[in-house]
Amino acid sequence: MDGNGCLFGTLCGNTRQVLQKFTVDLPKAWERGQSALRFARLRMEKRHNYVRKVAETAVQLFITNDKPNVTGLILAGSADFKSELSGSDMFDPRLQSKVLKLVDVSYGGENGFNQAIELSQECLANVKFIQEKKLIGKYFDEISQDTGKYCFGVDDTMKALDMGAVETLIVWENLDVIRIKLKIIKPKKKSFITLSRTKNKMQPFLWTVV
Repeated sequence: MDGNGCLFGTLCGNTRQVLQKFTVDLPKAWERGQSALRFARLRMEKRHNYVRKVAETAVQLFITNDKPNVTGLILAGSADFKSELSGSDMFDPRLQSKVLKLVDVSYGGENGFNQAIELSQECLANVKFIQEKKLIGKYFDEISQDTGKYCFGVDDTMKALDMGAVETLIVWENLDVIRIKLKIIKPKKKSFITLSRTKNKMQPFLWTVV
């Protein structure tokens, strides 16, 4: 957010997506012949309307069913607009509580979006770590309480997925397993092969015929 416009985007894993952007035409400087008081009033009025538009757009994009649909917010910009937005009464309190960091960037638009992500790596990593810690903690709670609402291993996990019995799936990001679906024409059946990589070779891990 700067004096030229505003961009809204999301970061999920390594995927960056621009949701919306718009430009703004704010009075830049007082010109001779203008009333200084009138210029100041118009300037403040346009800034106020600009901040209001940004705040309203943020609600449209980042709140669903009366709840924030993002884990955190990074407010970035090359001027003081981001600070003005953060402290404004027009900025929804539900989103204010999600602000993780205010970042100074040298650019606007998509270049500024990318720079804001780079400058927020540590902050974003902490958020991801906390999320993963809570998720793993919940998983171990199920195991310690012996609720029966958990499973592990490729075999049991795939069976649970086939039955539609999985609410939360935790997958190791370096898991080197693929699943292949085969259609057998005669007799008419479906076959699933789960393969794991061993010494650069794909070895059968699980074979299921339906």
